[in-house]
Amino acid sequence: MADTEEKTERETIARNRRARHDYQILDTWEAGIVLTGSEVKSLREGKANISDAYGIVKDGEVHLLNLHISPYEKASHFNHEPTRTRKLLLHKREIRKMIGAVERQGLTLVPLELYFKKGLVKVALGLGRGKKLYDKRADEKKRDDDREMQRAVRIR
Repeated sequence: MADTEEKTERETIARNRRARHDYQILDTWEAGIVLTGSEVKSLREGKANISDAYGIVKDGEVHLLNLHISPYEKASHFNHEPTRTRKLLLHKREIRKMIGAVERQGLTLVPLELYFKKGLVKVALGLGRGKKLYDKRADEKKRDDDREMQRAVRIR
């Protein structure tokens, strides 16, 4: 019963649809994100874009760059900068694993989804390897073939 309650409390704000198309996702993490009040209010209105965002590891901390959160209209001069660098909250062992993968293997940290979980803003972060053009074509062909098989089964 606790599992179903947890799933219903997850409210998606923004999803990076191109991430799984452009990257082969090897591992995922859920991270908290350090925000200001006007950013949270803007996120409650659903004004975020994570398609250009990516993560970096700097000084033993993980930061998210190019996450665009639109300014909150009612915040006046206390508003935030839309694309500022935001710190992610992770355990040290998770950060160490990311450092090894990003620096040694040349992988990329890609945000997959931004959502509310129990009133807190979380980001699903994926460790991805960039796909080549032929990999993208192969995935698309496989998806089309699966669709055709489903149609054939439905018709019979």
